[in-house]
Amino acid sequence: MLSFDWPWLFALLPLPLLAYYLLPTAPEQQAALRVPFFSECSDDVSQHISTHKRRGKLLVLSLIWASLVTSVANPSWIGDPVQMPTSGRDLLLAVDISGSMETPDMNWQGEAVDRLTTVKLVVGDFVKRRESDRLGLVLFGTNAYLQAPLTFDRTTVNRLLQEAQLGFAGEKTAIGDAIGLATKRLRQRPEGSRVLILLTDGANTAGKVAPLKAAQLATQSGIKIYTIGIGADQMSKAGLFGTNFGARTINPSRDLDETTLKTIANESGGQYFRARSPEDLDQIYLQLDTLEPIEQEAETFRPTKSLFYWPLGAALTLSMMLLLMTLLPSQLRAAPSAQT
Repeated sequence: MLSFDWPWLFALLPLPLLAYYLLPTAPEQQAALRVPFFSECSDDVSQHISTHKRRGKLLVLSLIWASLVTSVANPSWIGDPVQMPTSGRDLLLAVDISGSMETPDMNWQGEAVDRLTTVKLVVGDFVKRRESDRLGLVLFGTNAYLQAPLTFDRTTVNRLLQEAQLGFAGEKTAIGDAIGLATKRLRQRPEGSRVLILLTDGANTAGKVAPLKAAQLATQSGIKIYTIGIGADQMSKAGLFGTNFGARTINPSRDLDETTLKTIANESGGQYFRARSPEDLDQIYLQLDTLEPIEQEAETFRPTKSLFYWPLGAALTLSMMLLLMTLLPSQLRAAPSAQT
């Protein structure tokens, strides 16, 4: 369906005609030589051709003006309604990007990688599978911020996740603030579809809101929270000068506050998961895939394509034609005179 954003601009179409009749005639700049017998000497055929040329130019000028007004009115083509997904969850992913996520205690295809890299690989695939869900992304460290609001655009959410960098939100961990921010975004969505998946490798060491208090507010808002604690239980640390001399085995997840994460999940009706490897993390997100979809209000949109450039192009083309109509006759008249 053809539509115009500003159809009232078509009221400008008769403006040149009004200007022609209402504005005063320009005064003559030079004296003219009157020849009383000019009509007797002139060629009737030449006068007839000249009249047709003037009418042709007037027609072209009118078409140029009409094309410009049509372009300014911003025509657009509105397509047929497209149905958006009508089932799914409003699902926010809260991902820890604090400094401790740099710990290289994950093994991916035989190579040691840091925790955030593992999260990007696994959670990226999870995002691609959530075709019927609105997804959003919260990143947190010392501060929590909304990286992507709830949307069906899974490609953008995944890209923003892949672009997340360690320490961008600070070196510490504000779990409570992340839950509070997610609650603020989710509580406006339909009940029964509000889900938060929170992934961290540590304990709450920053922020203005305590994690359990934030979880209580989330529960009151009908938000189900699934918490994931990531990090291996054992990691070999090299000895002096990178050799095995003095090497020892440490627990890189000693700061992980599993007790708080379990309490948050249990009180909200969710579940706590422990990911000690990329395989564990992948299995966790496969389990999260089994969440039952919730019917939501159907949404539709109509794709719109702007067409202003077509009348604008027509106006430019007609202007070139008018220029040629004006220049060519004078060039042709000048050619014989130059030969003589």
